[in-house]
Amino acid sequence: MSSELLDALTALEEQKGISRDVLIEAIEAALVTAYKRNFNQAQNVRVDLNLETGSMVVYSRKDVVEEVEDDRLEIALEDAKFINAAYEIGDIVEEEVTPRNFGRIAAQTAKQVVTQRVREAERGLIYEEYVDREDDIVTGLIERQDARNIYVSIGKVEAALPVNEQIQGEVYKPTSRIRVYITKVERTTRGPQVIVSRTHPGLLRRLFEMEVPEIYDGTVEIKSIAREAGDRSKISVYAHNEEVDPVGSCVGAKGARVQTIVNELNGEKIDIVEWSEDPVVFVANALSPSKVLDVQVNEEEKSTTVVVPDYQLSLAIGKRGQNARLAAKLTGWKIDIKSETDARELGIYPSETSTFIPHEDNEDVQFDLYGDDEE
Repeated sequence: MSSELLDALTALEEQKGISRDVLIEAIEAALVTAYKRNFNQAQNVRVDLNLETGSMVVYSRKDVVEEVEDDRLEIALEDAKFINAAYEIGDIVEEEVTPRNFGRIAAQTAKQVVTQRVREAERGLIYEEYVDREDDIVTGLIERQDARNIYVSIGKVEAALPVNEQIQGEVYKPTSRIRVYITKVERTTRGPQVIVSRTHPGLLRRLFEMEVPEIYDGTVEIKSIAREAGDRSKISVYAHNEEVDPVGSCVGAKGARVQTIVNELNGEKIDIVEWSEDPVVFVANALSPSKVLDVQVNEEEKSTTVVVPDYQLSLAIGKRGQNARLAAKLTGWKIDIKSETDARELGIYPSETSTFIPHEDNEDVQFDLYGDDEE
């Protein structure tokens, strides 16, 4: 090894971002391995590497003991004092044992070990970089596909988009750009593994944070999200400032803000409703775009009975029950929807405990970009 070793370490530190200390440790470990493997030695040794000259010296290390049991690892106190009178029990005696042809053999073995350690260090750096980005959104480039995953390049690592995290019906073309949500970063024997998603509700949350300044700065808060990826989602929002319209902030002028998100999700419908701590109001809002006549609350069972106009029943339920199902997920309340006629026949509408919600009040907190969604 020559003085060029120092230049090589400096270059690796600058180009790969791996500290010189890590590389020196890898080289020294490689030299110890080379010595033991090629010279059939089992003693404890240390390698002293001189970075300026590229030279190396191998020292055997033996513990000073009263009675020697293994002369490869131990040295008697009497023999140690012969070397240096200051030695005492428990000290370590070092003696140079560098073989004459060690440099050539060491270089061959060290190259393999150093390469491995550099690779491990790089993987560690990549892991540390991406583990802090869990629950974040990134833009990547679709590279390839197999039976289980779509592989997306997101910088220094290739992320996996599993089948269950893909939006049904969405086409993933190689070399096309895509936004994905990082759900998990793991250490594996092959290096860091990053799992991403297109279906996670967090993707929708991050997209709104990117498109709506009021959400990004905390003026408007996303309270809950219910999503059936690729089809329809509902999101509830709340403004901490009474003068701010949370729904209008998310919709944007002429629907521009929400339309950007809809386009990113390839046409996924999004209902934006205003959150309320009053379950009556919140459940009514969540059933948007349907009109609601009455919401009756059972606090003990955390369930509600909702009365809607007869002509709005199918709209309130939605295709295959989707609107009602998403509203229940959004609010955390069970929702039983009754038509006005059925409710009157059952004698539950109107009732003394009913909370009447006029149509015009309900319209203020509903946003429907897509028109009716009746069965």
